[in-house]
Amino acid sequence: MEFIVQDTLTPMAELLEQPLERRPGLLRDLLAPIRQAIPVPGDIVDIHHQGSGFRVDAEDPRYLPALHAMMEADVLGQIERELHRAADRLSGLKLPDSSRVLFVLGDPGSEQLMKVTSGYYGMGSRPGLLYLLGWPSEEVIGRIAHCAVHEFHHQARYTNVPWHPTVGEHVISEGLAEAFVRELSGAEAMGPWSSMVSGDELERAEEKIMADFDLEGMHLTSAYVLGDTTVARFGQEPRGIPDMAGYAVGLRLVDAHLAATGMTVAESTALPLSQLVRRRFDSAG
Repeated sequence: MEFIVQDTLTPMAELLEQPLERRPGLLRDLLAPIRQAIPVPGDIVDIHHQGSGFRVDAEDPRYLPALHAMMEADVLGQIERELHRAADRLSGLKLPDSSRVLFVLGDPGSEQLMKVTSGYYGMGSRPGLLYLLGWPSEEVIGRIAHCAVHEFHHQARYTNVPWHPTVGEHVISEGLAEAFVRELSGAEAMGPWSSMVSGDELERAEEKIMADFDLEGMHLTSAYVLGDTTVARFGQEPRGIPDMAGYAVGLRLVDAHLAATGMTVAESTALPLSQLVRRRFDSAG
């Protein structure tokens, strides 16, 4: 398959050399593929800011050095290489014909980005588009490509399995994607999200998630994956879930499936939810 990793670093650097009044318009041009793929209401600049993207309404001397650091580290090249490795590992499945990848610089002043999501995140729910956002700290700069693999795994799964927006499907998709990153590149490549909650807090989160496993509606399921801080930020109803707890629960479910079946994550990617969690419900019964 084809990956089109758009050079966003150069135009972001050029944008930051322009007067503040010109920057919003230039950002709209840069983010046009997102607007085309996700026709949500509102100004894409406001959505970008709300999503912890770098500010175009204020100067920040940290931005340009961060972009230059990513250029020097060849972050875009890393992304493309890791995505091709992922596609090769999943070559037995039906895959999208192509996917455009957009990386956008994050705002280091955003508490949501730096504390809740640990400096980076991605979205791969729209066919043909992988969106990545991050602040390239020393810890994050080498992980952005693995985040791209995580998001690509979502696209691979839902090219083969119908997407049903239930709590269970959303949670298992995150667990599968993180387990796939681990299978492809080792545990050190995994994102921090699946290890942010542990102990009694994880047990309580799993109990709530499993109780509402069949709850439907994308406007509801995110609360069980991303946790209360994020959904409250975007005007949704918190469900008493710790930040990012759905990743840890999803990974636990996937690991139980892998241990019971001896299958790989690649082999499990196109399995329906019922097969991935059957043993979990059997043991609970």
